[in-house]
Formats: sequence, C-alpha cells, structure tokens
Amino acid sequence: MRWIVIAATAGSALASTLTPPVLPLIVRNPYLSTWLGDARLPPWHEWPMFWTGERIGFSIMATVPDSEQVYPLLGRAHDSLSLDYNQEHGYNVSFPTYLGSSFDASTTNFSYLIPAPKSHTKASSPVELTLSFLSPITPTSTLRQSIPASYLTVHAKGSFSVNVYVDINGQWVSGNRGSQIVWELSQRQLGDEGEGLKTWKIRRETELLLSEERDQAEWGTLYFTAPSDVRHEAGTSGFLRPRFARTGTLQNEIDDDYRGIMDEEPVFAFAKTFHLDASTSSTPATDSVMFTFALIQNPVTQFASARGLTFMRPLWLSWFSSAEAVLDFHYLDYNTAAKLASNYSAQLAVDAYASGSDDYVDIVALTARQVLGATVFSGTPDDPILFLKEISSNGNFQTIDVIFPAFPFFLYTNPRWLAYLLEPLIEHTLSGQYPNKYAMHDLGAHFPNATGHADGRDEYMPLEECGNILIMGLALLNSLKYDTEAAAGSVWSSLGSSSFDANPATSAFSLRTIETRDGIFGLDDSWGGSAKGVKQAKKWVSKSYRLWKQWTNYLVDLTLEPEHQLSTDDFAGPLQLQTNLALKGILGIKAMSQIAEAVDNAEDVKYYRNISETYIKKWEEFGVSRDGSHAKLAYDWYGSWTTLYNLYADTLLCFHLEGTSSSSSAPNTFHNSQKSLAPSDNKPHGAPRSDKTGFVPRSIYQMQSSWYDAVRQKYGLPLDSRHLYTKSDWEFFAAAVTSKDVRTEILQSVARWVNETTTDRPFTDLYETEGTGGWPGAHFMARPVTGGHFAFLTLAKACGGKAMDGLAFLEDDQNEKTETKENAKHEL
Repeated sequence: MRWIVIAATAGSALASTLTPPVLPLIVRNPYLSTWLGDARLPPWHEWPMFWTGERIGFSIMATVPDSEQVYPLLGRAHDSLSLDYNQEHGYNVSFPTYLGSSFDASTTNFSYLIPAPKSHTKASSPVELTLSFLSPITPTSTLRQSIPASYLTVHAKGSFSVNVYVDINGQWVSGNRGSQIVWELSQRQLGDEGEGLKTWKIRRETELLLSEERDQAEWGTLYFTAPSDVRHEAGTSGFLRPRFARTGTLQNEIDDDYRGIMDEEPVFAFAKTFHLDASTSSTPATDSVMFTFALIQNPVTQFASARGLTFMRPLWLSWFSSAEAVLDFHYLDYNTAAKLASNYSAQLAVDAYASGSDDYVDIVALTARQVLGATVFSGTPDDPILFLKEISSNGNFQTIDVIFPAFPFFLYTNPRWLAYLLEPLIEHTLSGQYPNKYAMHDLGAHFPNATGHADGRDEYMPLEECGNILIMGLALLNSLKYDTEAAAGSVWSSLGSSSFDANPATSAFSLRTIETRDGIFGLDDSWGGSAKGVKQAKKWVSKSYRLWKQWTNYLVDLTLEPEHQLSTDDFAGPLQLQTNLALKGILGIKAMSQIAEAVDNAEDVKYYRNISETYIKKWEEFGVSRDGSHAKLAYDWYGSWTTLYNLYADTLLCFHLEGTSSSSSAPNTFHNSQKSLAPSDNKPHGAPRSDKTGFVPRSIYQMQSSWYDAVRQKYGLPLDSRHLYTKSDWEFFAAAVTSKDVRTEILQSVARWVNETTTDRPFTDLYETEGTGGWPGAHFMARPVTGGHFAFLTLAKACGGKAMDGLAFLEDDQNEKTETKENAKHEL
C-alpha cells in the first residue's frame, strides 16, 4: 500500500494556520454531525452544535484529586455548577490553560494544561490533556467509510492523576427538545482476555421512521461506547455534573425514569481516572481512553428504485450482521482507521501545498469531512449507492447541481464514490419514473425520502443538470483510463486487484472484491487502469447510453441560446441567455462525443464533436463583451460580467489540450476515434475550426484571468456584476484556470475570509466579499458543495498529470504583462 510518512504523533493533527469560526468534531452523515461553534474562543465558551447551529448536550470536564478544582474542557458543563466555591459544594470551577486547536482532513484536536495541585510533591509541571476527534476518511476502504461512527480519544501526559468526565444528552436523537427518550447500558466482552465495552444506547421512545425535525433524524439509536474499566452513570445533568466535580467519579448507576430530553435533563456519562502519578520514572507518564459515537439507522432512506419504492439498508450491513458487530469492529479497528485516515490527510497536505499554500492545505482539510458529512452509504456490494442531502439550502435529495460542485473532492479522493452518487439518478430515470427529457434536478423534495418527481415538477434547471451530469460522466470515465500509477487521477486508484467483474447483473463498480492487503482487511480493489478501466467504462455507459444521448440532444436543441431559466445559482433568480450556463451545455455536448467513444459509437462521436465545435465559435461571439475584456453575464446584458466557472470543465476534461503536444497523451479518449471534420479556409461563418489550440479559445482563459484580477474584492471574487457576494466553490473552479498570480490572490482572499468572517456555522459557500464577510441573506452552511475547493487538486492530476501544462500559456501571458509594466516604469 502507498504510505506517506507522517511526522505527527498519535492523537495529534497536522499544524493549522487558519482560524475558522467553526470546527468539525463528530461528522459522519447528515444526522451524525456535531461541530464546535465560536471555535476562535476556548471550547468551553459554547455548547457544541448540530450543523444547523442548534446547541446539543455534549460536555467534557476534568478534575484533579485532592485539589477541589474542576476544569471545563468542552461545552458549558459549568452552567450546571456553582461558580462560587464554598464548603457545601466542595469544588471550585477553574479554567485550564488552553493551548489551541489543530485539524487535518479527519481529525480535530484541542489541547490544554491542567495545573498541578498544591499538595503535589513532585515537579509542578502541568498535565497536558488533548481531546482528539477522529472521523476517518479512508479512500482505500469504502467498508470503513460506510460505518456511521466516529472516535474521541482523550490523551493525558504528566506526573499527577487527573479524572476526566464525558456526557451527552438526548438532543443527539431528536430535533424536538420535548421528545420522550429511552436509554439503556449494555456491556459485552471482547475476546478471552477480559476486555470489554460499555455502551449507552439512546433513542426516541416512539421513533418516526424516515422523518426529520429541524433537520435532525427522528429515528435511529445513538451508541456511545467506552472501555469497560471506566465508570458510568445516567441521571439528571444538574446532579451528575456537580457530583463528579466534587468526587471525581461516577456511581455506576442508571436512572431508569424515562422522560423528555429537557425534562430534568437526563445525561449519559462516562468517567476515567488517569493514574499518572503511579509512574516511578522521572519522565511524565502517558495514558489515554477512547470513546466512540455512532448513529445506527435501518433503513437509512427510501428510494424510488427500478423495483419501486424501497426501504434502503445501510451498506455496512452487507459485511456485519448487527449494530453490535459493526461497532465492535469499529472500536477495535481504531489503529487501522487512524492509519488510513492519516495517510489520506498527509497526502492531501502534500498535494495541497504543491497546488497552493499552507492556507490551501487548511481549506481543503476543513472541507473534507463536511463533504462526506452530507452522505450516507447504502445498497449492496453488487450495487453500492451513495445518497446525498442538499444540506441547509432546501434539503433536496441527490441534487445534481449540488453533486457537481462537490465532484472535484470525489475525483481526488475516490472516484468510485462519485459513481455511487450518480447511480440512483441513472437507475431512477432509466426505470421510466421521470417524464422529462432533460436530467432531473433531484430524486426527492426532501431527504431522506427519494420518492422522485413522477409529475416532472422538480426545480426547473434543465440545461444546468444536463450539462452537469454529462461533464461528471466523462470525468468519471477519464478517471478510469490510466496506464501507470503516476497517471491516475487519484493516488489511491491503482491500489488493489485489477480483476474485472464481468457479471452483467452487477454494477460496473461493484464491491464484490473486498481485499486484505498489508494485513489490513476491508480494502477496495483498484479503480480502473489499463484494460480494466476500458471494460468498466464500456459496462457502465452501455447500460445507460440512451440516457446520455437523450440529455445531450436536449442540449443540442436549447443550449446555445438558453431560455429564461435558473442556473445552479438559483438564489440569484432566473435569467435568459446566460453566458456561463450556455458554456456548460456546450461542454456537455463535447463531453458526449467522448462518452460515445467508450461504446465505440463513431457516428455519435463525429456528430456531437462537430456540433460542439460549431457552438463554441458562436458562443464566443455572443458571450464576450464588445471590448473583449470579459465574459458577459448574459448575451444581451451589456456592461455586465460573470465569473466563468464552467470554464474549469474544459481543462478538467482535457479539451484544452487539443492541438497541443500533450493531446496524444491525455487520457480523454478510450479509442483512436476520428478527428472532427477539418474545415477549409472558406468554411461558412461559425463552422468548426482546425487552426486553433484547445476547444475553448485560449484568449478566453487569458481574458478572464485578467478580469478576475481587476474585480477581486477583499474576501474574494464576486459571483457576477449583480452583487458583491460570492460562492467559494465557484471561486476555486474559476481560480484553478487562471494564472498562478491570480490564483494565489484569490486563494489569499478566501483564506483571509476564513480568518475574519462573522458567519457562525460550518463552512458557508455563500458569503459577502466585502464588509464583515457575512451572510448575504440566505444562510448556506455545512453544504457538500465545498468539495469544489478541491478543484486545484483534481486539476493537478487530470489528463495524466498534463492538465496544468496545458495552461502554461497563462504564465507566458502574465510574464509579458509584467515585463510591459516594468518597461513602462523604466521609460517614465
């Protein structure tokens, strides 16, 4: 297996340079999603929150024996404590020295110093405590990624004893504070050595299957697990927390008076004593304790599949027989999961630094858990599915124009997960349950119910969705085609068996082959590569080829001059003749010419290629301003401008390499298909051209790069000339295809926004580029579209690693401008 050397020690995340307002704690899916708000302040300043901003009960405290001091670490447990010491209370609330936070793609750490008690006879160095939250991203193991569980490890280092307390309340299992809940404690042995686990199980007394309240699930059981040697207790928060503060322990008792979530608020607690003073060594002793949090739901969604409306099981049930079985595996798998996640984080940091800077390392690290936190793995190994919730904007199910901005993350991390996202859309449409000829907007009005739109009245974005799915379809096919490990679009794609599942009844990307490599069970086989990639591509496209043609033909008819309609930026309202939207559709048609190659359809290759060549010439005439300085927002809106973020697809799909020395090596075709018709010099106006480099003219790239430099604001690049707000996903799409200097400036502006924004929810993608960098009205938060932040990374590996070489002309242009400016200064 490919391993990256990691300098960080166990339980520590890579150094972080940015200070975002919110940090991920336990983020695994739309319903197991816990964050720390006000993250620029100490973690005891506020209660942790669900992604909506709703505060939830989750507190961690520490005490030092014989010191009468209690130290809040996370959450506001001290709200349950008297802040004034007296003999009756028997404790004094103090606050530790907070050393700060750090994070990588899977981990968030908080570090503290607890002062030694006055009675301590040894050296008075404080104990260092670290809270390490791990929601592992494991691109080589879909099995592990499918498990809806996360880890919390408390590390202690010092020379005197410390007691640590952790509790949660019922707000984890319902968005209604009045919901009646029930709970129990289970204990079980692991192996023959007497080791075991304790687990709190909490759920609604009456579960409401596949329903939400305030975006939280109203069905499912929360499992909160600890090793068997910790103390436990369930009871009223106002009793348990003060008693722990006074005694440093719990009573191993269970309050079985089931009641409402905030009715004498029941909490479920564990406590652990670190006996650090037992060591006779002169060096500080170390110890740790690990807890896990899991939300087990079955079914996870309902889906209008080809066989009808179906309750969908979680994917992990394909390998584990019960919740206890998967959670035991998860608990014991910590070291492996942490190793796989650290490998991903370290590789991501290396690649992000090469593509940007330390700031970019932090931005993509902060993004990764958020993207996967909107998803749920389902289906079977024969036909895996990844469901996605359009978090915060409207809750739609499997929205294509939400998957599209997120797809750079999936191409970089594990392209098969992108295939699993597209699969339910393709299956549902092929089954005849969607009546329109264009691609559907979503699978259902609200997650977790993918009941479809049999009346065809989903949100009307026909050109948007057709263009999106065609671009993603070809990107997926391109990711399958590589001959060497270095040419793979994801560094993890080439790992594993190259065997091909030829069974026509299974997915082209099935998980029937789960492997053990380097002693690690549960790893995926390879993704594509050489002959396997060609076979997978043909199998995948063949099943749905008529759909790809249907969507493309819709674009052929209507994309060149778009009617009055929405683009993905629906908050900005509908508009006719949108320049950026038309470009997306034309690129979709161009993509179809290469999708057709996967099934050897030479006639369609020729047809769609030549149409796209004709359209792009007309588009350039319609969409560029009269002075040639920028793209207009709409063909007929003179004086307007737009961020032309859909230009990114031209480079990602390697169209920009056509006519260059790199074109023959770029993996954008599956066969040696014919070239587009070569026009003579006297071709009629608008005919395809043979005397150009790339599909979209280079002048468009140069023009937009210069324009972005001119219109950039304090916190980034506005979306268009109508407003000063921006979308961070589109900023990265747009910046990825600019000169290095412009790309760096935009990145620095976004990094400044992360440090200064007044938004107080998980990474928003919609914000003002001036003022305080706050909300523009709509409050978007925790959305998976931030996967677009990976645009630089995906492009760096696209086209067999040649994509960025094809943009070298932007640097030449920038150097010429710089030289011209210097000469002008010299003359003056």
